[in-house]
Formats: sequence, C-alpha cells, structure tokens
Amino acid sequence: MLSKISRFVKDYQSDIILFVAVFLIALFSFALGYLSAKMEDKQPIQFEQNNYGK
Repeated sequence: MLSKISRFVKDYQSDIILFVAVFLIALFSFALGYLSAKMEDKQPIQFEQNNYGK
C-alpha cells in the first residue's frame, strides 16, 4: 500500500507541487483580501427616504 502511494507521488511529483503551490497562493490571496477588508474603516450605508412628488 505504501509503495503504491510512493510510486504515485514520484510519478506525479511536478503536478502535485503545482497544485499545492496554486492552492496556497489562492488561500493566501483570499486571506489578504479578507484581512484588508476587515481593517478598512467604512461608514455604514444609510438609506434616506425622499418624498419629492407627494
């Protein structure tokens, strides 16, 4: 069983490394975007009702 896993990893080593790298970059990008949005000071949206034609 372990030999099958070892052979699979050896056969697809470059694909596995590429997948892990893309996954980590995507996760890191999401985390940075999430953190920057949390730190941003935003005013809450306020709705005002205007009665122009009534």
